[in-house]
Amino acid sequence: MSIKVMTSQAEKAYTLLQSDAEKIRKLIEVQLENLTMPQCPLYEEVLDTRMFGLSREIDFAVRLGLVEEEQGKQILSELERRLADLHDLTVQR
Repeated sequence: MSIKVMTSQAEKAYTLLQSDAEKIRKLIEVQLENLTMPQCPLYEEVLDTRMFGLSREIDFAVRLGLVEEEQGKQILSELERRLADLHDLTVQR
């Protein structure tokens, strides 16, 4: 496999991971903007499931050598910070 093809696949993998992370970010933002039910178990379950799925996607991409481990950690840690913000706001209510 040529370097150019591998780079293209790595860029595509990273873009797809970022896209999936953005979907989770939007879910978090919606909840932050509409804290009508601070701790909705269904909403928390959806976020947990999405985060777990994304972590598995990232792990797979890292194992294939398409994404650096540090890039994957960065994506997850940014989402975890947003989740912590959401949790802090719900606890304050």
